[in-house]
Amino acid sequence: MAQPYEFLPDLTGRTIVVTGTTSGLGLALSGALAGAGARVLMTVRDADRGAAAVAQVRAGLEDRGSAEAVLLDLADLASVRTAAADIRDRTEDRIDVLINNAAVSLGPHLLTRDGFELQIGTNHFGPAALTWLLMPALRAAGSTGLPSRVVTTSSLGHRTGRLDLTDLHWDRRRYAPTRAYGASKLANLLFAAELDRRLRRTGDPVLSVAAHPGMTTSELLSNGLARGGNWSARLFVLPERLLSQPVAAGIAAQLLAATGKVHGGDYLGPTGLFEIRGPAGPARRSAAARDSVLAGRLWQVTADVTGVTPDPEPTTGA
Repeated sequence: MAQPYEFLPDLTGRTIVVTGTTSGLGLALSGALAGAGARVLMTVRDADRGAAAVAQVRAGLEDRGSAEAVLLDLADLASVRTAAADIRDRTEDRIDVLINNAAVSLGPHLLTRDGFELQIGTNHFGPAALTWLLMPALRAAGSTGLPSRVVTTSSLGHRTGRLDLTDLHWDRRRYAPTRAYGASKLANLLFAAELDRRLRRTGDPVLSVAAHPGMTTSELLSNGLARGGNWSARLFVLPERLLSQPVAAGIAAQLLAATGKVHGGDYLGPTGLFEIRGPAGPARRSAAARDSVLAGRLWQVTADVTGVTPDPEPTTGA
């Protein structure tokens, strides 16, 4: 399978976990990574759709790489724990890359199984818990060669995000789908940055890198509207159709973050006008996304509400 990404190395022998792989970015990422020789564990919420996605990826492979499905619902912490245990068992506790790609957007005010607002629950709390639970496997793989890495997928929408740590589930405020989505994507960048700081302090052989796809054709918006997104969500339909780049181009920043020459704490995205599309390169964070105090507070809140022990564990003065 020919690779259109010049920076994508031979990934033979590497094990990569990608979340949200039944369509869009996750499916394309899985195909590109497996095509470069990696063993790709594709997390899926639905077994039938997952089997179809795995079959599609396998059909594009020649004699390198592999793909397999792992059941995971990021909106259910019990599922996150089960999936993490399954992944660690299958990989014998050695994972080279975790790409937290799955997300939901712009639907009505719904709650996860654990009582979290759906967007912050699926886009931040679930991936954070998964990352912490898989860290021993990432650390083990990184200790014998190149640094392992966690890739956290954010969005241009983080720039409009504001986090109220006392009302993350919109119990007091009037719910606004676009604001809730922006908050969840801001949380992604804050988590990635805090994870990087803590990994550096402990000297762990794991990198924390973030990326965003610009505006890319996918099912993220349409899925949100299908759940009953309001008029503010529908305002994004026409711009998405006019400005979006193909998925094959949209995954470039995530691929570069996962396999390229990067440093812990980097944030990558398209480098064209307003970071909407174009070649992958350095991306800009909002002022809120650079707030290390807020990041540390979010880290602790996340540990408290998920009941998952952070890894690396919190340190004094964080």
